[in-house]
Amino acid sequence: MRLVVDLNRCQGYAQCAFLAPDVFAMHGEESLLYNPQAAAEQRQNVERAVAACPVGAILLELTDEDMAHLPAPDAVAGSGARPGGTR
Repeated sequence: MRLVVDLNRCQGYAQCAFLAPDVFAMHGEESLLYNPQAAAEQRQNVERAVAACPVGAILLELTDEDMAHLPAPDAVAGSGARPGGTR
């Protein structure tokens, strides 16, 4: 997983620092510090931070290794299943 934050776009709302404090931190009121190589176990928190950024300043890139750990489409609950069970 690789993170890039457009610091020209970031307005310091700090939603990312609240949702993924092990990856993002505010330094002062407007300076954002972050780990561009966040650990895989932080992925869910990072995804929440990306979604919560009001100006869309955070870009998350998944590596091939990250993609290998994603569940297969058939393993996702509810995919392909008919409501009420199979007939």
